[in-house]
Amino acid sequence: MKKLLFVCCLLNIGFVQAQRILTTPPSGGNKKAMTGEQIGLTTVTIHYDRPAVKGREGKIWGQLVQPGFFDQGFGNTAAAPWRAGANETTVIEFDKDVTIEGKPLKAGKYGFYIAYGAEQSTLIFSYDHQSWGSYYYDPKKDALRVTVKPVATAQSTEWLRYDFSNQTESAATISLMWEKLAIPFRVETDLVQQQLGIYRQELRTDKGFYWAPWQQAAQWCLDKNVNLEEALQWADTAVNTTLGDRNFATLSTRARILEKLGRSAEAATGMKDALNMGNMNQIHQYARQLLQQKKNTEALEIFKLNLQKNPGQFTPLLGMARAYSAVGDYKKALEMAEKALPLAPPGANKTFVERALTLLKEGKDIN
Repeated sequence: MKKLLFVCCLLNIGFVQAQRILTTPPSGGNKKAMTGEQIGLTTVTIHYDRPAVKGREGKIWGQLVQPGFFDQGFGNTAAAPWRAGANETTVIEFDKDVTIEGKPLKAGKYGFYIAYGAEQSTLIFSYDHQSWGSYYYDPKKDALRVTVKPVATAQSTEWLRYDFSNQTESAATISLMWEKLAIPFRVETDLVQQQLGIYRQELRTDKGFYWAPWQQAAQWCLDKNVNLEEALQWADTAVNTTLGDRNFATLSTRARILEKLGRSAEAATGMKDALNMGNMNQIHQYARQLLQQKKNTEALEIFKLNLQKNPGQFTPLLGMARAYSAVGDYKKALEMAEKALPLAPPGANKTFVERALTLLKEGKDIN
């Protein structure tokens, strides 16, 4: 009986010890990784395992990564795509709706797979992001498929990685990079509608109890030339309600929205009110915007107003030099630049005026 108890104890100890497995690096030396970026207002994150080339140049694509759908000898499918990494399923997550290669994909977390082809690869975003690898891949769980063309790279990438490139305000290209190949796909977001949604929501909170957020939302729409009717309502709130404030920013934003909506007479009256309240730098920047819009004659009048309100100051004198240069009166532009030079702050401003003098003497525009 004692012998039986002793054997049982040994077996029990052996079982317990078998459960106490020490932590080790991922099998095969593959590295666990996470990368992500914000595209527009959308956060994109990718969790993946990074295999290395390890001297297998020329044997990765089409061999180690088999073409198309293939039998891995395990799991419940004989037609599995590559797991787009090593070991566990590669998981990509979008916290807002996106489009992938022009096709819509809802916000969420997806298993990411690739059916590799040298001329055309199929990228698969699967609702199943919890299964291990692609051994249990089920095409019925596909959320989206897109096709892309792999691109050869000049430099070799030893450890597989995902790279964000070609960013714009609302889009980016995500590329799987490994050995001498990149598999890119374009991700785009609806920045305008997402931003408008945030404004509409936040203006209904305590943030809407102050004029500045209403002004901010109206100004954003003005800059993007979108949603102008609603932007005018926001601008009206920033100017005319009990929480409003009549200042250069609120009045000028409202006036410029009215101008874009074709209500020119109201816009002119509103801008006159704004300019009466504007400081030297605000008036100068507004006139600069007119120059950028090629409204040179209008800009000249605003620069003149700024000089009248702020005589003998560097900024209005430089503005006059820019304005006269823009309308082709280089002689008067030169006079203004010469008056501005002694008042120019050292550094970039002084350097610009000195260069402007040279250009004007040569009969060239300084803008």
